Amino acid sequence: MGAIKGGEMVYMIYRAITYGLSPLINLHLRWRKFRGLEHPLRWPERLGRPSLPRPPGSLIWFHAVSLGEGMSVVPVIKRCVERRPDVTVLMTTTTASAFEVLKTLLPCDVIYQFAPVDTPAAVNAFLEYWKPYALVLVESELWPNLVLTASANGVMLTLLNARMSTKSFNNWSTPVIRLLTSLMLSKFSLIVPLSNIQAISFQLLQAPPSIINFSGDLKLGTEVNVSQNMRNIEDLQEDITDRCVWMASSIHKGEEEVMVSVHRALMQKHINILAIIVPRHPDLGQEIALDLQKKGVHVALRSRGDSLTSETSVYVVDTLGELREFYRFTPIAVIGGSFLPGLTGHNISEAAAVGCAVLTGQHVGHFSHMIMAMKRLNPLSVIQVGGGMELEEILDKLLSDPELLEAHRMAAKQTFRALSSGVIENVWNLLELHIYRKIHTQGS
Repeated sequence: MGAIKGGEMVYMIYRAITYGLSPLINLHLRWRKFRGLEHPLRWPERLGRPSLPRPPGSLIWFHAVSLGEGMSVVPVIKRCVERRPDVTVLMTTTTASAFEVLKTLLPCDVIYQFAPVDTPAAVNAFLEYWKPYALVLVESELWPNLVLTASANGVMLTLLNARMSTKSFNNWSTPVIRLLTSLMLSKFSLIVPLSNIQAISFQLLQAPPSIINFSGDLKLGTEVNVSQNMRNIEDLQEDITDRCVWMASSIHKGEEEVMVSVHRALMQKHINILAIIVPRHPDLGQEIALDLQKKGVHVALRSRGDSLTSETSVYVVDTLGELREFYRFTPIAVIGGSFLPGLTGHNISEAAAVGCAVLTGQHVGHFSHMIMAMKRLNPLSVIQVGGGMELEEILDKLLSDPELLEAHRMAAKQTFRALSSGVIENVWNLLELHIYRKIHTQGS
């Protein structure tokens, strides 16, 4: 009881602070809209103001912070709509980039809104209007006002693919904050951690062991869809048919120097080589293109609609939502976010799913469990390199030996299929048991 009372006291302080800061947070949202970081028309949704009507009946709210988490939960939402069409699904994210991509992937009868900021007024307005029966959070979205206000309103709480970085765990574990963390986790009915290690982390933060269940990594069940909006795909495939192609995807600031250095070395050995560089953020793509042009490298920039010619050495994809399609016709994928200290890796499943030979650096963060699982099943499925020199060496071998390349591609694809089998069904079974069955028995 003492811990609960302590947690409630810490929460009251947090609630008072966020209440007092609400005017500044509202101004900050307007500033973000002015800078193009919020949706120009729908940004008021972030203040809990709805833009669509609420249908009658029960409603389940899924929330993911950004594009990666949102993509991982789309197959789950589709399964929920398929199995229980009588229950409305509301999906929210916080970023405009996620909105632009996910709105084309969700079933047409799913309501899509921007999530409210974690202020008392915004959260209260959102909950009062939508009245969800349950809130399904994805990965690490623990916001005190959201979690505790939803619980106080009788909303069931679930955390899917639950994870937290070492830094986050340390922050949530500090003496005072730990009381608040314990209070929040006590309100959940179901926590589905990413791995056994993550399960231990949540239990150390006082999550009740009885609410922890496993389904497999949700990102292994991510669908690979062909976008109908992708431009010039047929032309691109034709242009690279006779080229030696490799791709560096989800590249962070600083990693482009590693990739460009490797590519320039490979150009001396493979005269028809082409590198496709997909930065994590589009602005970085334009910086990369400008820098390469200054160095005399022939670059094509996707946002400008540049055509690929026989002289093009680097194709920079500085657009959003097209990475998966590029994986489809790229034999080798070097996954960024893993080549510099402090980075935490990116999802490798999308590349493996379509049969890319998958390479990463050593700094893979919470994706380490996925990489280890794949390598345990087949050591050829993922190649981890120590830096630029080793990356150059491995890429040279793969580009020079078609049989070796094909072996790695098949290993990645088959291993992904083995690991991903049943993940979405496992998640559905847990949601059906802990949420949907109760809607059926209790009514709205």
